[in-house]
Amino acid sequence: MKFVEPSRLADPDAAARKLVEIANAVETVQDGSVYIELINRPFLDQGGTPDQYRAALARAIKLGWLSLHESGTYARFTEAGADLFA
Repeated sequence: MKFVEPSRLADPDAAARKLVEIANAVETVQDGSVYIELINRPFLDQGGTPDQYRAALARAIKLGWLSLHESGTYARFTEAGADLFA
């Protein structure tokens, strides 16, 4: 019997931090916004699942690190999120 190693992105806090790190590495447009597809694909490429991505995004918003535009097409760092990388 083989046991599956738990994904490091299964923890919503760890996944949210990874998502914010990815967003920080992406070049911003306009007023500091990051297109959501530019953080979605790299997160999935890091081994995350779509459910983990949604949980990470929701957790990052709840922690006050990111804000999501009402259209859902881009996210923006909040002060707390920007302070993580200052």
